[in-house]
Amino acid sequence: MSQQQPPDRQQNGDFEKPEGLRSREVTEGPERAPHRSMFRAMGYDDEDLASPMVGVANPAADITPCNVHLDDVAASAIDGVDDADGMPIEFGTITISDAISMGTEGMKASLISRELIADSVELVAFGERLDGLVTVAGCDKNLPGMMMAAIRTDLPSVFLYGGSIMPGEHDGREITVQNVFEGVGAVASGEMTEEELDEMERHACPGAGSCGGMFTANTMASISEAIGLAPLGSASAPAESDERYELAERAGELALDCIENDRRPSEILSRESFENAIAVQVALGGSTNGVLHLLALAAEAEIELDITDFNEISKRTPKIANLQPGGQRVMNDLHEIGGVPVVIRRLLDAGLIHGDAMTVTGRTIAEEIETLELPADEEIEADFFYTVDDPIHEEGAIKILTGNVAPDGAVLKVTAEDNFHHEGPARVFESEEDAMAYVQEGKIESGDVIVIRNEGPRGGPGMREMLGVTAAVVGAGHEDDVAMLTDGRFSGATRGPMIGHVAPEAYVGGPIAALKDGDHVTIDIADRSIDADLSEREISDRLAGIDDPEPRYEGGVLAKYGQAFGSAANGAVTNPGAKRDE
Repeated sequence: MSQQQPPDRQQNGDFEKPEGLRSREVTEGPERAPHRSMFRAMGYDDEDLASPMVGVANPAADITPCNVHLDDVAASAIDGVDDADGMPIEFGTITISDAISMGTEGMKASLISRELIADSVELVAFGERLDGLVTVAGCDKNLPGMMMAAIRTDLPSVFLYGGSIMPGEHDGREITVQNVFEGVGAVASGEMTEEELDEMERHACPGAGSCGGMFTANTMASISEAIGLAPLGSASAPAESDERYELAERAGELALDCIENDRRPSEILSRESFENAIAVQVALGGSTNGVLHLLALAAEAEIELDITDFNEISKRTPKIANLQPGGQRVMNDLHEIGGVPVVIRRLLDAGLIHGDAMTVTGRTIAEEIETLELPADEEIEADFFYTVDDPIHEEGAIKILTGNVAPDGAVLKVTAEDNFHHEGPARVFESEEDAMAYVQEGKIESGDVIVIRNEGPRGGPGMREMLGVTAAVVGAGHEDDVAMLTDGRFSGATRGPMIGHVAPEAYVGGPIAALKDGDHVTIDIADRSIDADLSEREISDRLAGIDDPEPRYEGGVLAKYGQAFGSAANGAVTNPGAKRDE
């Protein structure tokens, strides 16, 4: 991590250049004349070169509506940096559209993109000697990737979300892409016509922005506020609203304040920050992917966080918001009643948030709440927002299950019955495609436990999300009577008894590799358990008879990152300095 000292301004020609900033390595002294000439070629002048250099990391792309507008968002952030007397330097990085790659081999690139985004931002910040960052994010893995980069570089940084899409409208109701995915299963089961699905497809995504429900992008945006890396109130404004661009400009200005006060992620983040983030995640009914990404962020920050901590915090934190996928409302509905801060305030008033945790503004989260113009809590009337005393569920939405199938844990998001119990025969598949064919062919039966393995971080590689399969199951009318179990992941839009992140994964010899068709599997949410009716001896004997699997890719980016991934129980990180014991 950087050892840069707080700025101490010193006269440099006609302008002042802060001492202690590492950008001096490329802008100061006669020996840097060639370097300055390169900057001048891009239109920078003496005043710019005497200012802190702020990188604006921008993953804009025409590959997904989540990111298609980010050039405009980044431009507003650049204006903010410039107005605050900084030297804005925009650079790009990649993105993968989770929704478009979903259900294909290409989805294996999604989690790898988290790592590649973090790596690329770290490389630019390191190589170009930047003094600070504004990290812009749209699609799902952009968000943890950008936050990981900020933590890893430990530069004064502000996280900036691009905002979510507005809901579409079909048949008199608001819809999102989740409804379209579920429509695929409904067509397969004869519950919906292809014509109706076509009509839904044309109206679900009306413009730019990340998927509108409390799916992975909006979960991580909410977490960015709760953990302190983004200003409170910055997550919920819609992507194409004037407010989104005003937030972007303020983020640019705030980055200069962070540099001036040497306010870094290492000064902001703490164990309490992560507990706050988990509390908000489980209270909102956030994505299971939040578990994976928070573990990765904690590993990068060298803060101890165990997957079992999610259970402890979820047990004491009620679920108080009913948003998609479990409910019908979207992020914009939350924005209209005050956004994430009204959730934080209710948890804070109930003693479920650490009010003294620091934020990127230099104020604590409790102090920051007091600066916001929010509606009085008692005046908020919304059919999807509940009180701590009268919640949707007494416990938070995230459950970590353990047992002889998942000794290192597995992750479930409760979207319906909080005390769900399921027993049934395993239907084992070695890939997502095989399981999808089983569902689409109408072979699924009530009571089934669909097992999809060899889709973990290393086995996939890349730990694919499987919204296609889960949505097809729900669309076929089996939301409550069929369970799914995988060492891969699920989309934030997944609902029903779908259990992912099984660890250890099959590829490294986890017990899920021992399951066979017909094995009796019991899932009990109240007990947070998942077990097969097999003895330890039976499991070990079966595992002993399985040959070591061959890697699916011998070269290229999938092979490289596949070899580097750690366990999902530890965040599936690839940074050697952040790895936990397997």
